[in-house]
Amino acid sequence: MGLKTDRPARRALTTPTSALRPRVLIIEGRFYEAISDELVNGAIAALQARGASYDRIRVPGALEIPQALVQAVAAGLVPREAPNGRWDGAVALGCVIRGETTHYDIVCRNANHWLMEVALRHNVPVGNGILTVESEAQALARARGGADGKGGDAARACLALIELADAFAGQGA
Repeated sequence: MGLKTDRPARRALTTPTSALRPRVLIIEGRFYEAISDELVNGAIAALQARGASYDRIRVPGALEIPQALVQAVAAGLVPREAPNGRWDGAVALGCVIRGETTHYDIVCRNANHWLMEVALRHNVPVGNGILTVESEAQALARARGGADGKGGDAARACLALIELADAFAGQGA
């Protein structure tokens, strides 16, 4: 005997056409410029490979990244459904290298916590490419590689979340 329900049959999650050409905001923490350049190059390569468009903004360091995102949200620029919506999601790129003080722990914890807080509170798809490493050599090893580096990984994560949000939006009643 089958279970009867008033709910419609489940539809497969699909990617609507709106996700085929997403617009992404890249927020670059520029404290370590050479590392930031590598991360950005990778993110741009991954976005271009998918046909996504992007805009870039630069902030001094990792702690300023979530502040820039929340300012974009407050201005209604992200997500695209917002009143002045320009971007479907954001890619956060930066680097924090451990030093001799507890400043590293504070920056890592707060930059990542508040980035996720803004993303979750305002339903913004975010690819997090803020590296937290022990040395500049580690950072460069992770940042390099073009689309295969951590900048590319963050861009692909953002695009996947945009697609998922669009697919879920298409499932609503």
